[in-house]
Amino acid sequence: MTDGLLGIHHVTAMTDNAERNYQFFTEVLGMRLVKKTINQDDIHTYHTFFADDVGSPGTDMTFFDFPNVPKGTPGTNSISRVGLRVPNDAALDYYLERFKEFGVKNEGIQELFGKKVLPFEESDGQRYQLFSDENNEGVAPGTPWKNGPVPEEKAIYGLGPVEITVSYFEDFKRVLATVYGMKPILEEADVALFDVGEGGNGGQVIVRHDDTTPHRPGYGQVHHVSFRVKDHETIKQWESKYDDIGMRHSGIVDRFYFEALYTNVGDILIEVSTDGPGFMDDEPYETLGESLALPPFLESQRAYIEAQIRPFDTKRS
Repeated sequence: MTDGLLGIHHVTAMTDNAERNYQFFTEVLGMRLVKKTINQDDIHTYHTFFADDVGSPGTDMTFFDFPNVPKGTPGTNSISRVGLRVPNDAALDYYLERFKEFGVKNEGIQELFGKKVLPFEESDGQRYQLFSDENNEGVAPGTPWKNGPVPEEKAIYGLGPVEITVSYFEDFKRVLATVYGMKPILEEADVALFDVGEGGNGGQVIVRHDDTTPHRPGYGQVHHVSFRVKDHETIKQWESKYDDIGMRHSGIVDRFYFEALYTNVGDILIEVSTDGPGFMDDEPYETLGESLALPPFLESQRAYIEAQIRPFDTKRS
């Protein structure tokens, strides 16, 4: 028996400019940079983590900084839009005005599955959607950034439903249900909504059917989505489950801040990650994200790494 998924853990996308992306997420969206580290699979590049006030699991939007890769293009067989949660409908009104002030491309406030949403884009084309938690139940949100530029009662405080678009619609839905234990709560001809864990905005996946043009990977596109599991024992269960059903996987990878296990479902890279140890093991709350953080197994290479990556000032305290 494998313990179930608890909700969304994080989403990782690709940017061509970590500095611009940092300004957008902190100064416009009002999310806190809780970790500035390097891509452990490519130590010449940054990996940044934006989250709630304390870096709670289920609140992380993370980025690989790939300045030399081509721009990606939207299309099918991709993680096509990332959800972010705000406390209520009034917060959507606040962000709509904020987006006008900062010139953020958006589609105005709409309704999706009975909830108010605000779709918008970063300047590189990365697509997001604010979800109002008005009358929402399910996975608990995080804590708004206490010292951010957005009032706490309006601020983004977690990840919302993640949208995945595929050409192999029926097969993908079957895997979500049978392998990952997700519960379909809405199914139509070309869209389905699944609950993960306790569900609600912090635990939902939107699956859309599109068999036209595949997306092209690159900056402005999502790299992978991760779902939460409780601890090391649980992720070991998931590793065994993959082995038992013949799903190829990465094996458990120690990322220091959490443990990770990767597999592909068609073109979609899915990770499961442990809730801990978290982002405050190596930095105090007051200065999260202000210095280059390295896991212990890379600390001996600090001088080399710092000589390879460009300076990137994130000091706020």
